Amino acid sequence: MHNFTATYTDLYQINMAQVYFQQGKHEHEAVFDYFFRKLPFEGGYAIFAGLETLLEVLENFQFSKEDLEFLKEQGLDSKFLDYLKDFKFKGDIFSSTEGDIVFPTRPVLQVEANMVEAQLVETILLNILNFQTLIATKASRIRKSAGEQMLIDFGMRRAQSTGAYHASRAAFIGGFEATSNVVAGKDFNIPISGTMAHSFVQSYEEELTAFRDFARSHPDNTILLIDTYDTLKSGLPNAITVGNEMKSRGEELKGIRLDSGDLSYLAKKCREALDEAGLQHVKIAASNQLDEYVIRSLKEQNGPIDVFGVGTNLVIGDPDAALDGVYKLAFANGKPRIKLSENLAKLTLPHKKQIYRMRNSEGKLTGADAVTMRDETDVKHMNHPFDASKSLNFNNCTKEALLHYVMKDGIRTEPPKSLEDIKAYSRKRLAEFSEEFQRFENPHIYKVGISNQLLEERDALRNHYKNKNA
Repeated sequence: MHNFTATYTDLYQINMAQVYFQQGKHEHEAVFDYFFRKLPFEGGYAIFAGLETLLEVLENFQFSKEDLEFLKEQGLDSKFLDYLKDFKFKGDIFSSTEGDIVFPTRPVLQVEANMVEAQLVETILLNILNFQTLIATKASRIRKSAGEQMLIDFGMRRAQSTGAYHASRAAFIGGFEATSNVVAGKDFNIPISGTMAHSFVQSYEEELTAFRDFARSHPDNTILLIDTYDTLKSGLPNAITVGNEMKSRGEELKGIRLDSGDLSYLAKKCREALDEAGLQHVKIAASNQLDEYVIRSLKEQNGPIDVFGVGTNLVIGDPDAALDGVYKLAFANGKPRIKLSENLAKLTLPHKKQIYRMRNSEGKLTGADAVTMRDETDVKHMNHPFDASKSLNFNNCTKEALLHYVMKDGIRTEPPKSLEDIKAYSRKRLAEFSEEFQRFENPHIYKVGISNQLLEERDALRNHYKNKNA
């Protein structure tokens, strides 16, 4: 949708790239890790989303003529700008599968490219992956509360500008069935859904006339918004009248929508009246500031709601609003690299790495991911990354490698996956995790640790740089 040229970045990326070029370091190999340090929503997991979007962008990530003219006006070096004329991402991406369940500390994705390429893709990578992972995770939590009820993304008008476009995509991965966002529906093949606004009813002198005209215009998809004036005294009776008129024409009123008031109470009253009128087939949809907690409450109250339309709280990732994903150098010019910090939790992991999900002899999850050196194959023990007193042995366990090449020399290694396939994969992966990891309050902590070899490499590198810069 958006034309993501290579100027879709922060200026400091270009500033650093110019120095690498001027110092002859632009062709040095670099490996960067993408990971996050804290799970969103105080939850027990995150759903990785945005990979296919990123790969599509990177295959066409270049500086346009207009970009280069603009950068020239900013005073950048002319020789560097000549170099950027032929810039294209030709690196490798080593990544988790989109839709998989991911956790803090461990790399979700690695970028391997020359220093300039790896540096210039940082901002767009973080922009795409942080946002879509956040929204897919929020959507998954809402899906858990909704159970079998239908979920529709209604958030386009409340999203941060065009963020709505990728929010709809991520919401679908996380478990939503449809969106009100027409362009996202078209581009991502997501079913689109919509009813009417209060202004439509207000534009008529009579609510009943508004309902009748809408039903005649949309005989196969009539959903009436019934709370413009009075839900039970006006909207519901008029909807029943139109529903019976449609039935006499061989048509069916598809549903009614509640957008205010006590949704559980009103839904029960509406269900009772609709059933008494012989309109048992009519669905009840509800919207208005819904999230996973409100929906859970409505379900606990046995509110007979068939469809939930979720807007603001979904598309802005309330209450977190952002995932704290970061992009850190792990290897450069043939040497492992590390970032030191007084806070041990911000100490980065050097080297090219692999992640293994550990399973018991029956193939079930043990609740642990081990971060290893990429060439390690025998993993029987892992250490807590920040607490030396904690470790875990793997007895009679099998391991599943989680990072795979998805881009080689700037070209995808496989055809793009459909959004439906990504969604199905994510649902399957999440189903492997017990309820303890999925609960909203005080979820069980999934263990992420590092192998003995990686721990030794990290600590040796940490001591080296502490002594060198003391």
